[in-house]
Amino acid sequence: MTDMNTQVTDEAADGATKPEDGEEARRLRLHTAWRKARRSLSRLPQDRTLGEQLAALAAEAGTVTGLDRPADIYGDGVVGELEQRVAGLLGTEAAVFFPTGTMAQQVALRCWAGRTGNPVVALHPLAHPEVHEGGALGAVSGLRTVHPTSAPRLPTAEEIRDFPEPFGTLMLELPLRDAGFVLPSWEELEAVVGAARDRDAVVHLDGARLWECATHFGRGLPEIAALADSVYVSFYKSLGGISGAVLAGSASLAEEARVWRHRYGGQLFQQFPAAVAALAGLDRELPNLPSYVAHAKVVAGALADGFEAAGRGWFRVYPEPPQTHQFQVWLPYGADELTEASVRLAEETGTVLFRRWRTPGTGAPGVAFTEVTVGRAGLEWTAQDVRDAVTAFLERVAGKG
Repeated sequence: MTDMNTQVTDEAADGATKPEDGEEARRLRLHTAWRKARRSLSRLPQDRTLGEQLAALAAEAGTVTGLDRPADIYGDGVVGELEQRVAGLLGTEAAVFFPTGTMAQQVALRCWAGRTGNPVVALHPLAHPEVHEGGALGAVSGLRTVHPTSAPRLPTAEEIRDFPEPFGTLMLELPLRDAGFVLPSWEELEAVVGAARDRDAVVHLDGARLWECATHFGRGLPEIAALADSVYVSFYKSLGGISGAVLAGSASLAEEARVWRHRYGGQLFQQFPAAVAALAGLDRELPNLPSYVAHAKVVAGALADGFEAAGRGWFRVYPEPPQTHQFQVWLPYGADELTEASVRLAEETGTVLFRRWRTPGTGAPGVAFTEVTVGRAGLEWTAQDVRDAVTAFLERVAGKG
């Protein structure tokens, strides 16, 4: 691997601005650093310019659909092709495309509330609807949420059985991102679902990152999806799409979901860019996710070795080993300081090891974490490459380097 202290060409710093110039300037500086870096553990679609993204979409379109066909109108054409493709992959009767995962889950949980007669949804307090959707389940859909556990993991079968309040739907986020992309074992998952069934509750899977869970469970996607009454999957996270999601389940659920999608404003006139990008991502990324998951274990182990050898104090790589191709790294420094070290490493050496760092929701002072994703670009990294990058990164923390 290239010496981490070797300066890249002046071109790598062209257009870079100082963080004090404002948040937009800071965002552009990070984008420039990530895009121009020679090496990265993952290449994200948003690293590319608008022109580059349009060119990539045009290049891939002809490989996934017929370009001489009419474009979609209100969900037919290539959008319908995508729905059929996902239903086949998950082994469900039907699937419905939504412009966002937030809307897909709103509709799913609202449908189940009507069918069960119970508006209470049991989910984890770190689940996406509780943390990232502004209380939409209650404010928009009139649903109420309860939490069978607050431990940083999905609930156990015992916690579901013993929960003192009735609920109509159990929502399980696989993996639970904000707890560290954690997953239960297959046996634990089966037991949790069984406990919900014993309470006459339906089960919905928040599978925004379900695609990469098959390796951990040792089961195919249809067998995982068959545990639940409905499943939501995303296209822009692990598959590198533009946007969009699918809600999959029975034909009758899909029919009702289409009605609610229209009511929620999700019946868009044309969505072919998102659909084409999703189909391309299924072809390009889905077959390779097991290799990303396997290599994430190598990267996580090398990160831990690098921090240990540096002797700079407390650190945490979590979970270790990772259960998907994503995991967290925690360090005892402020988020801004660590983000600055990350972008300096990219600007000065052309290597992206970490990206943005964040302060935990508890607001713990002097502690920050980042999320690490290992993708296609990361497969070329050896364990020694990772350890060298850790050394170079830490040289740029706390004013060193």
